Amino acid sequence: MKNLRQIVTKAVVAKGKKRSESTEVLCPPNKPSGILGCWIINHHHQAKKNGKYVEVTGKYDINVWYSHHDHSKTSVYTETIHYRDRVRLHYRDGSTGGHEEVHVKVIQQPNCTEAVVSKCGEKFNVSVERELLAEVVGETKVCIQVHPHDFEEEWQFGEESSSSSSSSSSSSSSSTGAHGKKGHHDGDGKDSSSL
Repeated sequence: MKNLRQIVTKAVVAKGKKRSESTEVLCPPNKPSGILGCWIINHHHQAKKNGKYVEVTGKYDINVWYSHHDHSKTSVYTETIHYRDRVRLHYRDGSTGGHEEVHVKVIQQPNCTEAVVSKCGEKFNVSVERELLAEVVGETKVCIQVHPHDFEEEWQFGEESSSSSSSSSSSSSSSTGAHGKKGHHDGDGKDSSSL
């Protein structure tokens, strides 16, 4: 145990994920004849930790492009929707009890899965889905083993050799010298240096 040390560091100590589906009822100023399109924009959120949960509050705008007055006119109706999600946390090593930071990542932005005119014919029923991931960063302890010696393990270096170039030059010079002393033979086998 004397070779073990504890390091206090920051790490993700808890996580939670939640997928939500809801149906929003919108009341446009004109009686709709039909829906031509629906999209969601301007999503903003903030989060805070409350016990074993992360409470996420947010808002987004639903835009519905629709026809009215017996399909003779079109308009875009926009309404801001507020929501509150509670994401349950799952701790890896138990609650740290100290200062913790909460981070929320949006896995699925609020998205319209269906938009229809209600049965009464005066409202929109818009189905929305979203998915959030909450992470809690806090202090945790990491255990490491300490090497008892003060020296570093010896490094192994590959040695570069430059003898290949010198050997090739010496072999070429020796062959040149041999030719210089002996000369060359002609086709009859006679030494041309003696001629």
